[in-house]
Formats: sequence, structure tokens, C-alpha cells
Amino acid sequence: MCGRYVSTRSPEDLAQLFHVTDWRPQEALAPNWNVAPTDDVWAVLERTPRGAGHDASARRQLRTLRWGLVPSWAKDARAGAKMINARVETVHEKPAFRRAFAQHRCLLPADGFYEWEQIEDRESGKARKQPYFIHPTDGQVLALAGLYAYWRDPSVKHDDDPAAWLMTCTIITTEATDEAGRVHPRMPLALTPGHYDAWLDPRHQDPDELRALLTPPAHGHLAARPVSTAVNSVRNNGPHLLEEATP
Repeated sequence: MCGRYVSTRSPEDLAQLFHVTDWRPQEALAPNWNVAPTDDVWAVLERTPRGAGHDASARRQLRTLRWGLVPSWAKDARAGAKMINARVETVHEKPAFRRAFAQHRCLLPADGFYEWEQIEDRESGKARKQPYFIHPTDGQVLALAGLYAYWRDPSVKHDDDPAAWLMTCTIITTEATDEAGRVHPRMPLALTPGHYDAWLDPRHQDPDELRALLTPPAHGHLAARPVSTAVNSVRNNGPHLLEEATP
């Protein structure tokens, strides 16, 4: 699974990296070294402007979404806390994800992610979990494959009220490779730049073609280093969380 990650790049940098043509300066997120479920996160997606004709092309946007997908049919928004991840093996067929997989795909930029390895404490002999920061060896951004969904809050009367709609997302996971596989059997699936356009294009809805884009990265792409257990608490944040620690 992927339960925590790091996202510190500015919206200006992300807009340039992902060739975004539409983003809202009023949507601002501080750098986050301990992104947790239900946090607001940056997402790159493509949508056709509201009111545009059928021939209008989709525009690439940088938006803030809440991590934890809430399907349109959910009774309340609390369902999202359990849907932070979607398995690549079944994402195209699970009721909670299959509509988003066909129509609402996104990229979630990350500097890296955390995973925990169960080890034996040398002093006590008891099992404990050692966190690791897993990141690209070249320092480039990870474009995590994601899905997004709209949820209508029934407690808000009017559709045109911004509070009526909640946009949420989930991260697709795959079998872990590279250094990540030494720590945990699963990891978030990052797309290669050559697949960004096809993945984001809402006109592409063939499940087999979309699944063909979701391939694990080649070996040698990721590195892992042990970090402090301070990352275990969502209250802790800052670049010190990435410093290497003695496991």
C-alpha cells in the first residue's frame, strides 16, 4: 500500500514539469514532508471546461484534491478514508474505482514515499516497524498514477455552491520492485513521462489499453534509506523527516 508520501514542489514547478495550462493561484499547498490520508494534495488532470461544446479539447489542470476517494454513490465522505489505494490488478473492475478508471484519471506528483519494514529491536527483542523513505535515484519527480471522483454533498442545497462538491483521489499500487521490494511487497505505481498524455486523456477509455500503461519502473530507479520513527506521527512535518537514521 501507500499510506504516506512527500510532496514539496511548488505549483509553479509542477505546472512547468507537467505542461499544465490551467491552474488557480488561489489554490495553494505548503510543502509537505508527511502527506497523510485525507490531506489535500496536488493532482494533474485533464478536463473539458464546463459549458464547452462537444468538440472542445480537454485542458491540463493542476488542482488540489483530497486524498481518499469518495465514490459518487457513497452515503457520506467518510468512505474516502478507506480508499486511499487501488490495486492495479483489480482497479478496472472494482465498483468503487471502475468508473474513475475509465473517465477520471490523474497524476499525483511526489518526491518519494514512505514504507515500513517489520524488524526485531536489538535491545528489547520485540518486533517493531522501521520507516524508510523511498525515492528516485535521480531526484526527479514521481508521477503516481491516480484516479479522482466527484462527490455531491446532499446537505448542501444548491449545485452551484462550491461546498456542494468534493473532489477526491486515490493512488494505484503495484507489486514492489527495486529497493522498495526489500521493504514492503507493495508500492505506488509511477508512470513514465511517455505515458502521461495517454493516461490523462479522458477520451481514452479502453480498459486494456489503459492497463497497458501501468507497468512497474525498471530496476535501478528507486533507492531506500531508513529514517526516523518521527514520521509515524502525522503531527510531525519538515525536511528533517528525510534524514537518514540508524535502523
